[in-house]
This record gives sequence, C-alpha cells and structure tokens, in this order.
Amino acid sequence: MNYLKIFSPATVANVSCGFDSLGFAVDTIGDEMTFTKTQEKGVKITNITGANLTYDVDKNAASAVVKKMLEDANADFGVALTIHKGFSPGSGLGSSAASAAGAAFGTNKLLNNVFSNLELTKFAMFGEKVACGSAIADNVAAAIYGGFVLVRSYEPLEIIKLPVPNELRAVAIHPQIEVKTKDAREVLPSKIDLNDAVTQWANVGGLISGLYTNNYQLISNSLVDIIVEPHRKKLIPFFDNVKNSALKADALGAGISGSGPTIFALCKGDEIANKVHQSIKETYKETGIDFEMYISKVNPDGMKILNSN
Repeated sequence: MNYLKIFSPATVANVSCGFDSLGFAVDTIGDEMTFTKTQEKGVKITNITGANLTYDVDKNAASAVVKKMLEDANADFGVALTIHKGFSPGSGLGSSAASAAGAAFGTNKLLNNVFSNLELTKFAMFGEKVACGSAIADNVAAAIYGGFVLVRSYEPLEIIKLPVPNELRAVAIHPQIEVKTKDAREVLPSKIDLNDAVTQWANVGGLISGLYTNNYQLISNSLVDIIVEPHRKKLIPFFDNVKNSALKADALGAGISGSGPTIFALCKGDEIANKVHQSIKETYKETGIDFEMYISKVNPDGMKILNSN
C-alpha cells in the first residue's frame, strides 16, 4: 500500500460517570486524512484544511505520531500527510485525538500492520501529549478500537472494548464557545467524599453492565456524574437547560463530552434521538449563542478506509 485515505471519528469521552476511563466513537463527524509514501524519509504535512493547525511536524499531533512510528519501525520510506478537520478543535469531541489516532492507524497500514491496536493507542497518546500536554487514552482508544471502550489501567495500559446495544444513539450540541482543557481540569476538586466515590464507581459498573445486557433502563440509571459535572457545567452556558430538555424528551441521560463545551445525550432508537435533537435545538436557539448539532449512531468500528492503492 502506497496511498491511503481514512476517516478518523470524533469521540465522546468520560460519558458522565467514567471520567478519564470511558469513551465512545461517533459515526457522522470526524477528520479525513491521507497518507502517501515518499522516497524521502520522515514526515511532511502538505495540506491542512478545516482548522488553523501548525505545519510544524514536531508540534502537530498527527505528524508527531507519524514521525515517531516511522522511527520506531525503522521504516525505509517517508510519509506525506494531509489533514481535513471535519469538526472544530476545542469542541470536547476529541479533535486532537482524531488527528493522533488517525495518524497512528494510517501509518500502521503503510507499515503493513506491524503494530497492535494497543500499541497504536500508545502512539496516539503521545500525539495527545504533544497537543495538550497530557497522554490521555479515552478519546484515542475509542477512535482506534471503535464503539465503547474502557481504559481499565494506564500502568500497564489496558483497553477493553465494550459491546454497544443496536439502538443506542448519540445526540450532541456544540455551543460555539471555547472551554480550554486546562481550565476544565483546574475547576475539579483535589479530594472527593468517599460516599460520592462509591456512588460513582457503582454508576460505572452499572453502565458497563447495561451495555453488556442491552438494558437501556440500567444505562439510563447509571449515566449520572456527581463528581466532575457539577464543577465543569459552570463553564458551559445553559448546560442545565440543555440537559433538562434532553431528559424531558426521553433521553437515557446527558452530560458533558470530554471537557466541554459539547453536551451529549444518549438515546434509545432513532425516533427518540430525533425528538431529543429537536428539543435541545428549540431550547438552545433562545440563548443567542451559535451552535452546531449532530445526531449519530455509536460507531462500532472506529476508523474507516475511504480509498487506498
């Protein structure tokens, strides 16, 4: 394979109760990236569209991953890279993760799949560190593995792919404001009450059990975050209005995607998802803040090859 064009999906991380440990891939939004083998070793970015990102190969999340992988594999070729951002950086939908994970996946294809998904996740985490200073795994793992994932451990890294009920749908609203990850982390408490911790652990277990058993009521009961959301929602205008409108329209639950400002809702079936989409839209259009909305299945496969030769 000398050329590859891929779709790298946006992702929702934390998923209410699963702070830094749960994530899932979406189907309708993401980045498109191309990878072309070159005789000259190393990596170069030939085009970036859709966002104002750096062409510095050591500071761009995607090219930094490509460079590291080529070096670690002792590749006898280089890669020319293009990136089209299909959604906004800073949205809370894993923008840097889509770039980093897509870079890992695409480069691995040109290397004839020498690296496992777990190794690709580690490379993509390196890209996340380049982009935002933290080698976090929840977004990149969801993009690489597809579907729902649990980051069971960081030392050593252990990723568990979880099943996805067939009718599970995601609705997301992205208010056109910026919430910096640094700011979203600074508002979090350094200590939590033991009773709150127990409640949160139980919700994570309940959510995972609900995914395995197709128990939508259990999923709904478990999509509750009593530790992170109460602090972070203050950074997102009209968060409670959006969440309440989603729940009134029969969403299973709603919460903050990543560090925000995107708010997601999980729903059972297309009919309810469309109802929730309309309810949130009607609620938010009264705020005077521009926004984008998405509705999607949970993407079971993650990356998609669009073209290759």
